[in-house]
Amino acid sequence: MHSCVLDFFAIDPIDSNRADGSRLTASIPSPPLLFLSQGEEAPAAEEAPKAVAKAQPRSKDDLYLMGVSDQNMAYLDGTLPGDFGFDPLGMSDPEGAGGFVNPQWLAYSEVIHGRWAMLGVAGIVAPEILGQAGLIPESTGLVWFTSGAIPPQGTFDYWANPMTIFWVNMCMMNFAEIKRGQDYWYPGSQAEQPLMGWEKGFAGSGNPAYPGGKYFNFAGLGKDDMAKMQKKEIKNGRLAMMAFLGCMVQAVVTGEGPWKNICDHVADPFGANMLANFGAIGGASPF
Repeated sequence: MHSCVLDFFAIDPIDSNRADGSRLTASIPSPPLLFLSQGEEAPAAEEAPKAVAKAQPRSKDDLYLMGVSDQNMAYLDGTLPGDFGFDPLGMSDPEGAGGFVNPQWLAYSEVIHGRWAMLGVAGIVAPEILGQAGLIPESTGLVWFTSGAIPPQGTFDYWANPMTIFWVNMCMMNFAEIKRGQDYWYPGSQAEQPLMGWEKGFAGSGNPAYPGGKYFNFAGLGKDDMAKMQKKEIKNGRLAMMAFLGCMVQAVVTGEGPWKNICDHVADPFGANMLANFGAIGGASPF
């Protein structure tokens, strides 16, 4: 008795969100249904094709010369925004996953920290510039560490004293960070938690680093060049993180704000610079 083979090919789509915002889709046919006679062996099942994200084309000019090795080039293949092959400590190596740092979390947290740094540096510099330009009251154009960001250094009472404002900020940030963490571990979950009717705007996109929607991309940017915009964002975010570190170090060394520091350097390049300021460490610090 001959075997009768009935092939039913149901298409099962597999979608994968790539880091550059594009979607990779593969269609896998379901295995055929076999009706075999007694004692007849079934043929070996063929392995289903897998959807694989292709690495972006990379040239020598795209990579940093230091910290690039065959090992990190195996996993830094250009699919992440701002990937230049630089990972000298192997922090993003998937072979090290399961330790105290997760490679996926590192990529996500770098984007988030870069965004906060860009906002932070703008908030540090803007009041000092606007106050000196007379665009805002001089009493509110304060150097960043005297505005209450560091409560013991606060010199101005807005609607409350610096310590009260600090703890209000802490509570509000705690709420925002908990919501963000929940969206990372359970994507889309925030659309199901009631929040005064706003929850539908927190549904996300499936990629917690780029949630989109009417709250986080209200201008609808990146429809045609999302990968390019993501690369620009992470590069500016990295620059802002270094700038914020510089603002803190300069505050400790000189006791002045960043705008005053740059003005002093322009006026006297040889008297106000990094080397000359090393001698002031511990003397001019406001802390």
